[in-house]
Amino acid sequence: MRFHTRKWVKPEDLNPNRSLFGGKLLAWIDEEAALYSVVQLENPHVVTKFMSEINFMASAKQGDIVEIGIDVVKFGNTSLILRCEVRNMMTHEKIITVDNITMVNLDEEGKPKPHGKKKIEFVKDRLAILNK
Repeated sequence: MRFHTRKWVKPEDLNPNRSLFGGKLLAWIDEEAALYSVVQLENPHVVTKFMSEINFMASAKQGDIVEIGIDVVKFGNTSLILRCEVRNMMTHEKIITVDNITMVNLDEEGKPKPHGKKKIEFVKDRLAILNK
């Protein structure tokens, strides 16, 4: 699992129980999945099609730092299937896992478009190719 993003839990992120609001965490996960997909597919036109069952295992409170990890499960023809894990860096607990987030690559009209990708690419490798 590659952890790319950290979020600091602030007062506006809390639910009435003074713990991290699940909807806020899901928004962070959706944004991270979209950003990861845009970079991998080299296309800003990517949308979330599906998010599998989510499993909340722990909580976070104000002041905690959570870390969001994303891994590629599979490259489809027009899609990218991701897995996500969020952990609390303060308590070392796993907060949530999402086993399947399906992101779809779109053309300019919003129709699914083949992306031609078969494996994870790192920006540093793309830059090395461009600088040759």
